[in-house]
Amino acid sequence: MTDDTQRDERLARLEPFVGEWRIDVPAFPIAPELADRARTRFEWILDGAFLLQTSTVPVPEAPDGHILVSLADGDGYVQHYFDSRGVARVYAMTFDGREWTLARDAPDFTPLPFHQRWSGTFSDDGRTIAGRWETSPDGRDWELDFELFYRRVE
Repeated sequence: MTDDTQRDERLARLEPFVGEWRIDVPAFPIAPELADRARTRFEWILDGAFLLQTSTVPVPEAPDGHILVSLADGDGYVQHYFDSRGVARVYAMTFDGREWTLARDAPDFTPLPFHQRWSGTFSDDGRTIAGRWETSPDGRDWELDFELFYRRVE
């Protein structure tokens, strides 16, 4: 198997993300007239070399963001996160076709005042991702930050 074939297979695993999703964060309810505008879209860019996620949330407390997913050494991925607050972070990412994880447990080009992790699970029909963000001051004691659901629109 060539390096290009392995790369294609690893990127192909991310295909279930592609499309538009509605964002639902129960801890931060959005007014009904705005709820349908809280969206994220995953799409391939640069001839399929990267997966781009673009999020728009119509409330000031929630940042809009751009996320770029690339291959990492080994079997995982790297998620490069940028948002409208000027925050930039790098997360280690895994995805096995159903379970999606993100972890930030080491300083990158921004300070690391706390550790973060995400775990999300695709529903059997692939139309919902149910997940949760957790934070920790030390990487040992974790607490729920907030739950987040993606519901497929297209």
